[in-house]
Amino acid sequence: MVNVKNIVMLGFGDMGKGIAQVCLMAGYSVTAVDISDDLIQKGLEYIKTGFEKLESKAKLPEGSGAKDFLVKLKTSKDLIEVVKDADLVIEAVVEKLDVKQKLCKDVIENSPDHCIFASNTSTMSITEIAENCSKPENVIGMHFFNPAPLMRLIEVIRGDKTSDESMNIGIEVSKSLPCLRGERYVARVLKDRPGFIVNRVLSPGSIYINHIIDLAYEKGIPWEQVDADLSGENAPMSTLTLSDFTGRDIAYHGQLYYSEKLSPDYKPGKVLTMQMEQGDLGKKAGKGFYDWSKGRPQPDLSKKAGIVNREIFVAINANEGCRILEEGVVTSWKVIDDSILAGMNFPGPMEYASKNFKRLTVLLEETSEKLGKSYLKPCDLFKSGKFVDMV
Repeated sequence: MVNVKNIVMLGFGDMGKGIAQVCLMAGYSVTAVDISDDLIQKGLEYIKTGFEKLESKAKLPEGSGAKDFLVKLKTSKDLIEVVKDADLVIEAVVEKLDVKQKLCKDVIENSPDHCIFASNTSTMSITEIAENCSKPENVIGMHFFNPAPLMRLIEVIRGDKTSDESMNIGIEVSKSLPCLRGERYVARVLKDRPGFIVNRVLSPGSIYINHIIDLAYEKGIPWEQVDADLSGENAPMSTLTLSDFTGRDIAYHGQLYYSEKLSPDYKPGKVLTMQMEQGDLGKKAGKGFYDWSKGRPQPDLSKKAGIVNREIFVAINANEGCRILEEGVVTSWKVIDDSILAGMNFPGPMEYASKNFKRLTVLLEETSEKLGKSYLKPCDLFKSGKFVDMV
């Protein structure tokens, strides 16, 4: 198996600079590539500050300092030149299939025969990303969760033509990358399906959220009260605040993607569509559900609207977990729960569902009927309870 030493990071924005940092922390030589001088400079400052903080807190290996890691970091705007000596190339660029396909093709054509191209895409098909390159067996997914130095999960995804060796190298490299908040967890994604594990299992919750938000809008219920219904007590950011923070356009395009790949029931709701049309995209636009013009909003969550049944989310997510078990994305429900905990910092639905699936499937049948969304009907594996033994 190839001994990975030189890693090229394509894209040096929020995600790329975090991935570059953990690769440096693991001892790899890293070259970060971006077309933006501004992003390159900001990435360098982020990583320098990060290592200096680790040094000041004595969290670097004994006898080493920030400079020992920073010396292994280079930057460039010339992709073709830097991949000539690359063992592994990780891309974290814009979520556009044609852009990723071109990068994949360029990397494979100009790098050593053993070089692996890994996409950090959160939803897109690894098989499709690799379809125009000459060595699709060298292409994998390595899906990090943001920020990469703090979030424990990496999903390593097999495309239809990915070789066993490429997968194994991706797994080994991922396991070698440290995490500042606990032990790194690496999930092997056995089949290339939309959303992989975590994003896929959580994705159909958007169908229910669209229903709730559209209902609240029609009834004139304040967003703060809906937010109080949706938000967990210990969450660092309320649900609708987080939705504004990540961007309503991200939610819109994600739901369109799933509506094409999985079911029309994912189609964006009336409020989300209206927000897109009006440009109320959240923090980046100064307005979404809340006004961001004076900084991060602090919604009053003291009063609930009382229109959300949180157990419906558990039922929806557990049902989707059973779907990816049926599809062969994973073979164990424990992998689903462990991945969600490692990637999102809250428990997955499967263990609870294993003890309550009879009640949850009845609830899901009722919800599907009420919302007119056939995709939410419980699948055979969920209804039968046979997933319980797939630990």
